[in-house]
Amino acid sequence: MFDDKQNFLNRELSWLKFNERVLNEGNSLTKPLLEKLRFIAITSSNLDEFFMIRVAGLKQQVESGINKQDDTGRNATEQLSLIEQGVRKLVQKQYRFLRKIIYYMEDEGIFFRKIEQLSGTEQEWINNYFHNAIYPLLTPLAINSSHPFPLLSNRSLNLVVLLTKDMEENQIAIIPVPGVLIRIIEVPGQEIGKTFVFLEDIIISYCSYLFNGYAVKEVIPFRITRNADLLINGEEAEDLLVEVENSLRQRNRGATVRLEIGKTNNDFSKKFLMDIFKITNQDVYEITGRIDTACFMKVSNMPGFDYLRYRPLTPQIPIELKDGRNLFDIIKEKDILLNHPYESFAPVADFIRQSAVDPNVLDIKQTLYRVSGNSSIVEALIKAAENGKQVTVVIEVRARFDEKNNILWGRRLEEAGCHVIYGMAGLKVHAKIALITRREEGLIRRYVHMGTGNYNDMTALLYSDMSLFTVNKQIGIDACRFFNMLLGYYKPVSWEKLIVAPLGLRANLKRLIDREIQFAEAGKGGHIIAKMNSLLDREIILKLYEASHKGVRIELIIRGICTLIPGIEGVSKNITVRSIVGRFLEHHRIIYVANGGKSEMYLSSADWMKRNLSERVELLFPIDDPQIVMRVKNILATMLKDNCKAYIMKNNGNYRHTFRRGKVINSQEELCREAEIRAGIRN
Repeated sequence: MFDDKQNFLNRELSWLKFNERVLNEGNSLTKPLLEKLRFIAITSSNLDEFFMIRVAGLKQQVESGINKQDDTGRNATEQLSLIEQGVRKLVQKQYRFLRKIIYYMEDEGIFFRKIEQLSGTEQEWINNYFHNAIYPLLTPLAINSSHPFPLLSNRSLNLVVLLTKDMEENQIAIIPVPGVLIRIIEVPGQEIGKTFVFLEDIIISYCSYLFNGYAVKEVIPFRITRNADLLINGEEAEDLLVEVENSLRQRNRGATVRLEIGKTNNDFSKKFLMDIFKITNQDVYEITGRIDTACFMKVSNMPGFDYLRYRPLTPQIPIELKDGRNLFDIIKEKDILLNHPYESFAPVADFIRQSAVDPNVLDIKQTLYRVSGNSSIVEALIKAAENGKQVTVVIEVRARFDEKNNILWGRRLEEAGCHVIYGMAGLKVHAKIALITRREEGLIRRYVHMGTGNYNDMTALLYSDMSLFTVNKQIGIDACRFFNMLLGYYKPVSWEKLIVAPLGLRANLKRLIDREIQFAEAGKGGHIIAKMNSLLDREIILKLYEASHKGVRIELIIRGICTLIPGIEGVSKNITVRSIVGRFLEHHRIIYVANGGKSEMYLSSADWMKRNLSERVELLFPIDDPQIVMRVKNILATMLKDNCKAYIMKNNGNYRHTFRRGKVINSQEELCREAEIRAGIRN
C-alpha cells in the first residue's frame, strides 16, 4: 500500500520546485531591492550545479542504455523531458522578475545601459577602455578546416560571430569573453547614481576591429554547461588524493549538457553550436536577457546602497561565554549549544585556537568537509602543530566543487606537521566533529565539539546550523572510537552515545520511528518533528508512512528536496511538510521524538538520503541537557509557526505560501531576537 509509485515525487522535479521557492524571494514584497537581485543570482548558480550534476547523471544513464526507474516509475529519458519543461518555465519567470528589479533599480539611480544609450562623453570613455583594457586580452578564433573548434571552459561566456566577405558563404568565429575582466563595468563620471554596461556589449560594439576585411553579420553570446561530476572509484584508487587531482583536470572537458544562447531570428549560429556540442533542442535555452544572472551577485553587494539591503546581522555571543573565562572551564560546567548564524561561530574557532596554545592540550583531532578560503580553523590547527601538539585532520577531498581548496589546505596542514587523512576509501566523510584531549590534574579529559554544518567561517554567517560543546564522558569515548575507526582498522562493536553512518544510522532512525508507533498504538500519542535539507531515502519514507498510518503526528521541515507526499488519505494524512526559504540558508538537521513524554532531541550532519545513510560517514548525536532540549524544541516550534517565509506542501506535491493570520512570524527574525536575548542585549 505505502510503496505505490503515486506516493512518491520525482527527486529532480522536487528540486526544481525548491529552486522556484528560492526564485520567489526575488519577487518578495518585503525584501529589499538588492536582496531580491541576490536571489535572482542564487537561482542561476543553483541551476548550474543542477545541470552539471543531476542532468549530467541522467544523460549518462540514457547514453549507457540504463533503464533505471525512479520511485515514481520514470526512466531517465522521461525525467529529462519533464526537467526541460520545468526549467523553461523557471527561466521565463526568472527573467520576468529580473526585468522588474532592473526597472525599480532605476528609481534608485542604478542604470544598466546599452552602449548606444550612453552620452558622447561616456562612449568616448568606453572607446578608451576597450582599446586599453579589453582589446589586448581578446583572442578571436576562426573556425574552419585549418582551425578546429576550441575547447571552451565550463560555464565560460563566449561570443559566436557570423562573418561574410564578398560573395563567400558564412564564416564562423568564436570570441571567448575574458574571465579575468569584470563583466559588469561601471561607467565613471556620474554625479548621482551609477551607470553600468556589460563587457560583452563593449566587445560586440567593437567587434569589427577584430575581423579586418570581413563584415560582421551577427554576434550572439552563448555559454555551455558541462558534466562536472568527478568519476572517482574511491575503493579502487591506490592514492585518493592523486585520483581526485587527476579527475579535477577533466572537469572542464566533460560532455556538454546545456547550451544557453542569446535569442536570435537567425538559426545558423545556433545550429552550428548544436552540431559542435552534439546536443539537441532539448538542451538549448534561448535567453532574452543576460546569460548567467549569477553575475548580478557582485552588483547586489556593491558599496553605497546599504539601504537597499538587509540590516547587517551581528552574530551574538551568549552571555555565559562573554566573561573572558577559559572556554574549557565553561564547557566543563555544562554543555553549550550555539545556533548559527544568529549566534557567533567565533567560539568554535576559539575552541581550536585555545587548544593550539593551551599547554595542557595534548592532542587535537578534527574532520573538515568544506573549508573557507581564509580559514581561521585551519590556521589554528597549523599553529597547534607548530606548538608541538599532536594534530590529526581528516579532510574530505571529494567535497564537490571544494576539492581543489581542500587539497591546498591539506598540503598546508601537512607542511606544518599535522597528520592528514584525505577521506576514506569508498566513503565520503561528512561528519563534523572535533576532539580535544587535555591533561587536567593528572587525568585525561576529552572535550568534543559536534555540529550540523561545516567548519567554515564564511558559511557560518549565511547558513543556519547548530553546534554543541560537551565534556560528556560517553561522547568523549565514542569520539575517540570514531577517529580510531577513520584512521585505522578499528571497528567499534558498540557505541555509548553516538550513532554513525553507514554503520547503523538508518536502522536507528527506523528504531526511533517504530518506538513512536508503539506509543501511538498504546494510545499515548506519537510525535516526531524532523528538520533537514532533503528527504529522499525510500526506506525511511515508507517507515514514516507506516507511522502516519498508525497515528503518529509527523511534522517535517525540509528546505529542499522532498519525495515524500503528505496528506494522502490512509498513507500520510498525519504528515505535514513545510519549507522555509529566507535570508539565511536553512541547514539544521534536527530530530525530536516525544518518546511517551520523555522527549529526546538529536542533531545530525546527515540528511535522510540514501547517500548520507549508506555511502557517507555521518553522525547523529543526542542532546542530554533538559534545558537545551527545551530550547531546541522552542526553536522548532518557532519554525512551525512561520507564516512569512514558509511554504506548505499540498498532497499533489505543489507548495503554497503560508497565509498571514494574526501576528506575522518570520522565524529567522525571531531567532535573531532570541540570540540577542541570550547575549543580554535585549530583554
